[in-house]
Amino acid sequence: MTKEERKVIVASSLGTVFEWYDFYLFGSLAVIIGTNFFSQFPEGTRNIFALLAFAAGFLVRPFGALVFGRLGDLVGRKYTFLVTILIMGASTFVVGILPTSDTIGIAAPIILIILRMLQGLALGGEYGGAATYVAEHAPNGRRGFYTSFIQVTATAGLFLSLLVILFTRLAVGDAEFAAWGWRIPFLLSILLLGISVWIRLQMEESPAFQRMKAAGTESKAPLGEAFGQWKNAKIALFALLGLVMGQAVVWYTGQFYVLFFLGAVLKVDTFTQNMLVAWSLLLGSGGFVFFGWLSDKIGRKPIILGGCLLAAVTYFPLFHLLSKEANPDLARAHATIEVRVVTDPALCSFQFNPTGTSRFTQPCDIAKAALARASVNYTVEAAPAGTAATIRIANGTPITVAGNATFAADLNRQLTTAGYPAASNASVVKMSGPFDIFREQPAVLIGILTLMVIYVTMVYGPIAAALVELFPTRIRYTSMSLPYHIGNGWFGGLMPATAFAMIAQTGDVYYGLWYPVVIALATVVIGLFFVPETYKRDLFADERR
Repeated sequence: MTKEERKVIVASSLGTVFEWYDFYLFGSLAVIIGTNFFSQFPEGTRNIFALLAFAAGFLVRPFGALVFGRLGDLVGRKYTFLVTILIMGASTFVVGILPTSDTIGIAAPIILIILRMLQGLALGGEYGGAATYVAEHAPNGRRGFYTSFIQVTATAGLFLSLLVILFTRLAVGDAEFAAWGWRIPFLLSILLLGISVWIRLQMEESPAFQRMKAAGTESKAPLGEAFGQWKNAKIALFALLGLVMGQAVVWYTGQFYVLFFLGAVLKVDTFTQNMLVAWSLLLGSGGFVFFGWLSDKIGRKPIILGGCLLAAVTYFPLFHLLSKEANPDLARAHATIEVRVVTDPALCSFQFNPTGTSRFTQPCDIAKAALARASVNYTVEAAPAGTAATIRIANGTPITVAGNATFAADLNRQLTTAGYPAASNASVVKMSGPFDIFREQPAVLIGILTLMVIYVTMVYGPIAAALVELFPTRIRYTSMSLPYHIGNGWFGGLMPATAFAMIAQTGDVYYGLWYPVVIALATVVIGLFFVPETYKRDLFADERR
């Protein structure tokens, strides 16, 4: 690797780390942000609304890919870099100074969602530019290795955001952090923005783009050529369904869904869940570079599809093991205590509330929401039409929901009597500090989470090289960005909210895992038969394609 090539990789990677740091702050602080900006809604609705506000940034990423991909193919990679980093940094800083809903009412969540969408637009243009820029500097036979450093940036950004949150929380205390300290990580982004802009200004345009401009072979209409011509559009479609779709759900399961699962389902405290995930990221992230390097030797498809297959086959046993280690008493209750909601199914709602404005007031909905908050596994038993909902826990007395002033107390008492752990459950894993990892519980949990991170590195390490190699220089930025951001922005970004809705509907805390399992298996099949292997392709000869 030459000095210039190292400079390209470092400059692209550091700038992208900062962008991912900005983007992940919202996901890591979703619960606190929900409390501050959606306080006008009930707790259950507030959490769903916060998750969907987080997902809003993902939903607009494909549009950012179209806007900035076209710009990158027309005027160059370097200048597009500068625009995306400025939008991302400024949007994140404004979140840090934005008044809450208690101060300015409904305007607060509206402005917040607009800022999230701006972040998503910027990120939609960032990744394709970084991957394209590095790949166009890399020699043939080393492209997977070179671009793997870009792949590390997403995890590094998440890791950095977790560290800043943890140290800020330790410095100001939990109460002050929830009140105002959560703003500090967002405000720090202005420093990262300054560093990123300085780094980007030092970069030169990629040699492949310069050669294409000099030869006059650039595309006059990148969008039309990329997606209006079937020969190019079908490659983008197969890339989405046969590579990126599965990569996205494996990535978000291993780095985000586990955070939600540890906190919302297994009742692990925020500090401990963040430290467990941070350690797993630290231990497993070397896999990005290793699998990028390996893909230069054996191909991109075997590694990406292999990671999808391994994840799909092992997610259910891994999450069951995660439960048994993180909260043994709760896992035992899930396996042994029968809880039923007996009701007329027609009186139950599907409690997925994307706008946060619906009110679920039927007794069946109240019963299911209360059980979900308590992390109880339950089934719905159909009763004759018009039957009001009751909850039956093991052999206990049926608990009436409608008109029962002591419903919450009755439910908690019967759950505890049957064997569900109380809030003070001593079996839940709890870390006393960052290095409290040499006990059986945290050590095993870090091992499980690290294995999931290794799956992430398998599917994500070679993906940039695979996508870059599928398309010619004239439309590369545009063509690779859209399938990547549809896959990661829509299939991946909507995973937490979708999985939780699936859990609430069925009463099974593991049911949401069917979402990544089915999608990952579909990617294995489609990728195996329809996606070409590209690791031996010569980018410098691609203008003839």
